[in-house]
Amino acid sequence: MTAAAPPPVTQTYIGGELELFAEAVHWKSYVGSFLRPFIAGRVLDVGAGIGSNIPFLVGPRVAEWTFLEPDPALARRIEARIAAGVLPPQQCRLLVGTSASLDERAQFDTILYIDVLEHIADDAAELARARRHLAVGGHLVVLAPAHEFLFSPFDAAIGHYRRYGRARLTRIGPPQALLVRRAMLDCVGFFASLANRGLLSQRMPTRRQIAVWDTFLVPLSRRLDPLFGRRFGKTIVAVWRAAA
Repeated sequence: MTAAAPPPVTQTYIGGELELFAEAVHWKSYVGSFLRPFIAGRVLDVGAGIGSNIPFLVGPRVAEWTFLEPDPALARRIEARIAAGVLPPQQCRLLVGTSASLDERAQFDTILYIDVLEHIADDAAELARARRHLAVGGHLVVLAPAHEFLFSPFDAAIGHYRRYGRARLTRIGPPQALLVRRAMLDCVGFFASLANRGLLSQRMPTRRQIAVWDTFLVPLSRRLDPLFGRRFGKTIVAVWRAAA
């Protein structure tokens, strides 16, 4: 007898920043250029939000893109974008739920947590569960806010449990997976985040602040990050490859 998939686990997202950051096209382009070498085959996009990342992450090696979104309202927006042709319907499918509601037989070649893991209380258990759905040789990709000491009212307002240092993110790596890449991005934005925490303490950035950061700071970081060896920045990336 074939085991049935567990019922979907739904959640309501408390953040209100998705629309603002959807307009950060320079940032999304930079992230996409860094992550695309690890994205191929059957992709699972965990906590996909409104689906604004896929245009910058999808490439010719992607066979199928599965959006996994626990908030039914956000999932409906992804569904509408697929129906409207904004997202490629031949590649995309949508699941409402969390990793706990995946069919236990489901396998993916790439699993993405793009600004998602910091919203999950038990992050180590989450990555261990994701590893069970990762095909041998596949990549598990995490992009998250860096540096615990930068935790701000903005982080709290959008439901972050934490920010990440290198040691913590390495420590929660999933079993039977090899860490193949770890880097920090946006060295210039790091100082903007530091100013926000120490001086402004805003709960939410303004549209103008996002535009200034994305238009002026991100392109500068994109040039400077390699020169500094990607050793510091406001965002951390880790990539694991599934072992046999």
